[in-house]
Amino acid sequence: MRLAAAQVYPVKSLGGVSVEEAAVERWGLRHDRRWLVLDADGGYLTARRERRMLGVTAVPGAGSITLTGRDGSVHTVGEPVDGPPASAAISRLDRVRLAGDDAHEWLSTQLHQPVRLGWLDDPRRRSVSTSHGGRPGDPLNLSDAGPLLATTVPSLRRLDEWIAEEAAERGEAAPEPLPMARFRPSIVLDGAIEPFAEDGWQTVRVGEIHFRFAERCDRCQLTLIDPSTLIGGKEPIRTLARHRRFDGRTWFGVRLIPLNTGVIRVGDEASAGQV
Repeated sequence: MRLAAAQVYPVKSLGGVSVEEAAVERWGLRHDRRWLVLDADGGYLTARRERRMLGVTAVPGAGSITLTGRDGSVHTVGEPVDGPPASAAISRLDRVRLAGDDAHEWLSTQLHQPVRLGWLDDPRRRSVSTSHGGRPGDPLNLSDAGPLLATTVPSLRRLDEWIAEEAAERGEAAPEPLPMARFRPSIVLDGAIEPFAEDGWQTVRVGEIHFRFAERCDRCQLTLIDPSTLIGGKEPIRTLARHRRFDGRTWFGVRLIPLNTGVIRVGDEASAGQV
């Protein structure tokens, strides 16, 4: 196998950026999911509730992120190291630090509702839940459950085949193949492996970085939204529910926990240990 792609999403549920190399930290890829959007009620907002979030892109910089809206406007926000604390409203974390009012106003305009932008100053203050494969001392960024999500190209190809086959059964034309971006993976692996071989992995190595399998990833309605058009549909959940439904949920990809730190690069050799 090899590392085919890597993606960083600085703000939870906003659009991210593809990178040629990424520093792996114990809590995930550097800059990944260190920010989140808080709604007017103090809860955190995700694209499951507000799909406009997928149309705003965040790109990390040196101590900052640059946000770009669908209207082309750009706003750069520095890490609020001395920002006022606010309740994070997210599991296993008591607070985040708030960015300035200018960031809140810009993002509120983009999302058509009052929001605030929060930053996680130290991911070591949050841990991976034991219910998601965590062990004592496993830190976590603002991801839902695990530091990294890994997907594979062969699995996506098989899913696209299933979708095309079912479309033919309904007398419909085959749709365009799904972009991997629907699944928002941290890393994408490709090579001479069977589709969904990742279900049986216990360890993964990319370059010199080693990971431990945490759990398979159950998929939610966020995958139904095209990140380019923001239009929703029935795929891939409809087809996953037919072919990949176990324990009452649908599955695609696996969550990984880093065992050491360092840099991974697109093209790096990769390997996995099976059950």
